[in-house]
Amino acid sequence: MKILITGGSGMVGRNLIEFLHENSNYQLHYPTSNELNLLDNRTVLKYLQNGNFDAVIHCAGLVGGIQANIQRPFSFLHLNLQMGVNIIDAAINCMVPKVVNLSSSCMYPKDSEGTLREQDILTGRLEPTNEGYAIAKIAVSKLVEFAKKEFNLDYKTIIPCNLYGKYDKFDLETSHMIPAVIRKLHTAKLVNQKVEIWGDGTARREFMYAEDLADFVQFAINNYDKLDTYTNVGLGYDYSILEYYIAIAEVVGYTGEFEFDLSKPTGVKKKLVSVDKQTFLGWKPKHTLSSGLHLTNNYFIENYGI
Repeated sequence: MKILITGGSGMVGRNLIEFLHENSNYQLHYPTSNELNLLDNRTVLKYLQNGNFDAVIHCAGLVGGIQANIQRPFSFLHLNLQMGVNIIDAAINCMVPKVVNLSSSCMYPKDSEGTLREQDILTGRLEPTNEGYAIAKIAVSKLVEFAKKEFNLDYKTIIPCNLYGKYDKFDLETSHMIPAVIRKLHTAKLVNQKVEIWGDGTARREFMYAEDLADFVQFAINNYDKLDTYTNVGLGYDYSILEYYIAIAEVVGYTGEFEFDLSKPTGVKKKLVSVDKQTFLGWKPKHTLSSGLHLTNNYFIENYGI
């Protein structure tokens, strides 16, 4: 099977490529942004026309944590929407049989009660701190859905919970929570200082090790016809922000104190995806929080010299 993977230089893409190389005999193509400009519709269409791909896995995108999303809402909406439109449009024009679009749980309404079910999309207001990114992800997922209605192309959207792992960003300005906290705690450990937590630490989040998502993507390609148009992927349980800090502190070896900055945004109080569909399909993630954190911390130490 000949597969095009977009976003191969990002954290999700790199984990996916590494996993598929080790666990499959697919013929993988993962062009860099210099080789394939996803913001240029004609370039994308020509690349797919020449490639004769059996499947496309779309995981390219501009990503970042709360601070980055607050500072650059236009960019998060515009760039992610443009990339998604171009790749789905080209796939339709080339009649690519399989498309797996990797989306985000930020698509869900911010005030949803209980677990987030696939049918909850567009039933309420979005979280303001990442509204631009969420709108782009919803729009691209709707293109995937409408490809079946209009062109009889049964494309799929996978909606993972929050992710972390090898190849993640570890800078404090743009990274997601877990890699940022790993770096913060290592730095605080070296200088023996307190660590600041945004908000009150009670908001709950679900973070899955990125290699588990790669495992599910391979499962999805191999069991493509069994998947619905939308499928959540996650752990099925969550932890509070404070619990994540405590778990990461144990892995890092940080024994200092935490202090809460109540002037900073906390985000939605709870974001836990329903895993009923993945459970029905017979798949579950392999990594615990502890094992995933140890692997990610080891990667950070090996690559950032701390």
